[in-house]
Amino acid sequence: MNRSARTARPAGAVLSRLWSAGRLAPALSVYHHLHAHPELSGQEHRTAEFVEARLADLGVETFRCGGTGVVGILRNGEGPVVAYRADLDGLPIQEESGVAYASTGRGQLPDGSVSGVMHACGHDLHMTVALAAAGVLAENRAAWAGTVVWIFQPAEETAAGAAAMVDDGLWEKAPRPEAVLAQHVTSLSSDQVRIGVGDVMNLGDSWRVRLRGRGAHGARPHESIDPIVLGAHLVTRLQTVVSRQVEPGSPAVLTVGTFHAGTKENIIPDEATLSLNIRTPDAQTRETVLSAVRRMIAAEASASGAPEPTIEEISRFPRCFNAPEQAGEVAAALDAVFGSDNVARDLRATGSEDVGWLADAIGVPLVFWMFGAYRPGREPGDMPSNHTPHFAPEPEYAIPAGVRAALAALGTRLDVPS
Repeated sequence: MNRSARTARPAGAVLSRLWSAGRLAPALSVYHHLHAHPELSGQEHRTAEFVEARLADLGVETFRCGGTGVVGILRNGEGPVVAYRADLDGLPIQEESGVAYASTGRGQLPDGSVSGVMHACGHDLHMTVALAAAGVLAENRAAWAGTVVWIFQPAEETAAGAAAMVDDGLWEKAPRPEAVLAQHVTSLSSDQVRIGVGDVMNLGDSWRVRLRGRGAHGARPHESIDPIVLGAHLVTRLQTVVSRQVEPGSPAVLTVGTFHAGTKENIIPDEATLSLNIRTPDAQTRETVLSAVRRMIAAEASASGAPEPTIEEISRFPRCFNAPEQAGEVAAALDAVFGSDNVARDLRATGSEDVGWLADAIGVPLVFWMFGAYRPGREPGDMPSNHTPHFAPEPEYAIPAGVRAALAALGTRLDVPS
């Protein structure tokens, strides 16, 4: 069957109809377990074992890749190969959602400190949806032909997981797909989907900046080079990078996320440490912003008479580029499932994603879209957003939406008989 015939039908709607209400209860059980037991980036050991067990129950062959990454291969005769990515890791946030299955877990951060851990970005939903969609396809083999490579990726939050899987030979061990698909839950109602073409997420850079000064007694500040004052000026100055050096309307963002210095109110410390999170829409803007940030860090230190600061890269997110032709096919399939009025073509988020590594590493198209976490009818102000301690998707609405969207997109690549 040729691609145009499949797309025109559209085949995705056929697969999407295979989801039924009777599948919700077991999916909810999976979701509740995953939500209650999150693990930090690169530490997803129990999560990976859980995913492997569920895939084995479906008869899907698996292998480990990139440390805690899991790859499942669902083969169903001759036909196209498509990859579908879900992510595994939680965030260092103490949950305050109030749900009965809230996480009480703790995790150790790279600096040795301990934090609460929460699936505050929805990766538990992503895994649940992928496992449920795999179940639908495994139990309805007459409805499609081809191969699906299920990628359960670790460490998305640190931009390390996708690259680690590629470096560990993902595409030498798994069948090479003709496209990579991925979706992300967000604070929309579950009848809404957002997709776009081109760069749909920002590039991302995170830095740790160590400002070095000279300590002194708080009563003798003239003997110091105060890194806190230096840091305060730097934080203020950095706010001008986007407002004064980036073209108005560009979705660039610069955030100072942490500022640590000192141990006591009457001691001027030797150093202060800032962490920066920088999001830029394209490579040119990235270079403009990063150059400006480096220049300001050096200039403020020089103005204070301080030694040159040190800059450590924490993470670097790649592009997330939706191939226009393939994104158009997926959008048409989503129209058939959700209704064209509910599928916005305006996705251009300031957040970042590392899924682009998986597609760009082998030069195949990527299609990435977002689906809703909450029941239809909720007020927008009553939908807590990702990366907050109150993020609490309503899984009885979000899971069916995510599975139907995943199956619709997969149907644009697989062979689906008429």
